[in-house]
Amino acid sequence: MHLLKELWSARELLGNLVLRETRGQYKRTVLGRLWSLVNPLASMLIYTFIFSVVFRIQPEPGDPSGMNIFPLWLMCGLLPWGFFAASLNATATSLLANAGLISKVYFPRAVLPIAAVGTTGMNWLIEMSVLTVALLVFGSSILIWLPGVLLVMLLLALFAIGLGMALSIVNVHFRDTQYLLSILLQLWMYLTPIIYPATLIRDLSDRVGNLLNTNLTIYDVYTWNPMYHFVSAFRQLMYDNRWPDSQNLLICASWTAVALILGLWVFGRSEKKIAEIL
Repeated sequence: MHLLKELWSARELLGNLVLRETRGQYKRTVLGRLWSLVNPLASMLIYTFIFSVVFRIQPEPGDPSGMNIFPLWLMCGLLPWGFFAASLNATATSLLANAGLISKVYFPRAVLPIAAVGTTGMNWLIEMSVLTVALLVFGSSILIWLPGVLLVMLLLALFAIGLGMALSIVNVHFRDTQYLLSILLQLWMYLTPIIYPATLIRDLSDRVGNLLNTNLTIYDVYTWNPMYHFVSAFRQLMYDNRWPDSQNLLICASWTAVALILGLWVFGRSEKKIAEIL
């Protein structure tokens, strides 16, 4: 509770940090903020060629939108994942990157990982704007579902903040964390239905049957992944044009609550020692 009060009192500092990082991110570059679109567009082209052209993977048409365009289906999963992965990478190094500032003046240290997520969110807004226009061009009714998208995005941002706060502390103690994280995120991505539909895992699960004489199946274990539910919720809103399954939203909210409680607890226990350790 004390940490939350400090964060509220430092809200102006938080806003200034986000603006500073956002303005300086692509300083002295020719394309400026357009560079934030290069990575998702490049990923879309590569994954579309490999999975749609080479392996001919075809997800089911949007229900009820009827949309059947692989690159747009792909982007509806890549954008939330890209935000999440970039947020974790940024928050994990946020304390080390600001070691000089931390050693000079006191302020709520939790502002730094939160500002890192906020800066990543600014890039996501640009990417989301472009994707929204593309969906509208191809006949999507995305505009009426944007409030739902923002709600799920808020849950995902809070989920990333909770995990990121814990990771930033771990990275202060064990500097290998930031390198291990990049490997884990690659594995995590392929365990999430972003570049392939979840029906492939469901079909595999049906063929294999129950695991080790239990009632569990491969698909049951697969859905333990919190990002499965976040990506599914985004796709249901943006690609299918319908409200997400209530179970998906409940699980997303539950994972967000767990991550925030864990992150605040870990950060609260170690905040006073950060300057000394750095």
